Amino acid sequence: MTTRLQKKALICGSVAFDTIMVFEDRFRNHILPDKIHMLNVSFLVPRIRREFGGCAGNIAYNLHLLGDVGYPMATVGHDFGPYAQWMQERGVPGDHIRVIDDEHTAQGFVTTDLDDNQIWAFHPGAMQQAHVNQVSEASDVAIGIVAPDGREGMLQHAAQFAAQNTPFIFDPGQGLPMFNGDELKAFIAQATWLAVNDYEWQVVQQKTGWTAGDALNHVRALIVTRGAEGSVIHTADGELHVPCAKPAAIVDPTGCGDAYRAGLLHGLLHELDWETTGRIASLLGAIKIEFRGTQNHRFTPQEFERRYRENFRVDLSLATSGTHLS
Repeated sequence: MTTRLQKKALICGSVAFDTIMVFEDRFRNHILPDKIHMLNVSFLVPRIRREFGGCAGNIAYNLHLLGDVGYPMATVGHDFGPYAQWMQERGVPGDHIRVIDDEHTAQGFVTTDLDDNQIWAFHPGAMQQAHVNQVSEASDVAIGIVAPDGREGMLQHAAQFAAQNTPFIFDPGQGLPMFNGDELKAFIAQATWLAVNDYEWQVVQQKTGWTAGDALNHVRALIVTRGAEGSVIHTADGELHVPCAKPAAIVDPTGCGDAYRAGLLHGLLHELDWETTGRIASLLGAIKIEFRGTQNHRFTPQEFERRYRENFRVDLSLATSGTHLS
């Protein structure tokens, strides 16, 4: 990793609790296809765990692991105490977390069966009031990201970054269904970079009618992640294909996209070239997939550099020497 620079990234997005329950059987054994219209089932879940998550929390956590300063900007509820303590213990700043006293923190509840099928329920809670936070409340911001959050918050934060000429990544993620084609065009026109997975990029193209070339008329780069197939970074200079780093084990893909985006922010903060930036992002996603939950992975700078060398056959110190983003 590069020498630590105290440039500040502002991460606008959700902060949430994730409650994961495991049903030690298969849903299909208990859901009758001809009775789906009158479903009334209950699943015994002897295993349960609560994780700290949300896009802003995950990205900030990963950015801290890389030695950078990432400030999540989010709205949370009166039950935020345990998460606040977790952030403090792990060095993630909470300066721009606003508590909404009469709301719960956003919470996701998922039941997973033995076939890895999932039934989710999501309560947005305080996240719906994300717009009460103002980008201008954060000083000395070098770069920003608008990640999935409350609809109005995403709209306003993108406009606020653009108004004060702060470069930022637009990452619609799970929030993509909330916006129509014209709204997505406005987001992209305001953003400096666009980051999506391959499915999300298909949806963006369908809603806007834009190609990668059209998007590049507005942003400096379009980054499309493709899971095990790596990622593609589109710039005015052409397409760069970044291979997927090899994980030691595939345990839990939840939060890999957020880890990848932290890698992007790291590269942008340090003005690294796109090849190095994409590789750092890819490796961070691979490390995350080896652990359950979105904020339970750890590594030392030496471990990260060793794995970078093993995956990409070049020393990270050499890759980051004298390289600059266009």
